[in-house]
Amino acid sequence: MKKLVIVGASGHGKVIADIAVANGYRDIVFLDDDPGLTKAAGFPVVGTSKDAANYPDADFIVAIGNAGIRKRMQEKLPGVVTLVHPSAVLGRDVLLGEGSVVMAGAVINYGAKIGKGCIVNTCSSVDHDCVIEDFVHVSVGSHVAGTVHIGEGTWVGAGAVISNNVEICADCMVGAGAVVVKDITEPGTYVGVPAKKNKG
Repeated sequence: MKKLVIVGASGHGKVIADIAVANGYRDIVFLDDDPGLTKAAGFPVVGTSKDAANYPDADFIVAIGNAGIRKRMQEKLPGVVTLVHPSAVLGRDVLLGEGSVVMAGAVINYGAKIGKGCIVNTCSSVDHDCVIEDFVHVSVGSHVAGTVHIGEGTWVGAGAVISNNVEICADCMVGAGAVVVKDITEPGTYVGVPAKKNKG
């Protein structure tokens, strides 16, 4: 198996390292722009993101939570892989874009389409026939009901619930624990039950 280079050595990167090990990777290194880091999750930090070119034959995955930074980094890298934890459940006809990661206990049901660079986090769920566009983060314990469409770069906070048949535009933040019951058509931060745009 190839060397895996994980770009980003934060807590998210450590979890991705665990998923990589569960998928059979043994030769794992990190790149991180914090010059003080030398090790993460028991693996060496061998340089900064600018050193990616030193690994032309490696597999890469970007472990950065910020969607905009994740997108910029991923688009510069060759050989970006997708990782799925062995305990995740993927239904038939699920599509996963390159650079996406599906974490432990997550469920993605029949016909869902997950874009590039997405995070489907621990114990979250994406139900049937959803379309999750590129660089979306479905956070820990959040639930996306059937036939939902979420636009690029949106962050669905921990424990949030998105009702079925809802559309959410790009570049939104759905707050932790929020419940979205109708379409969101303007970028912004949405909080509460039912979720409303935060005016503050």
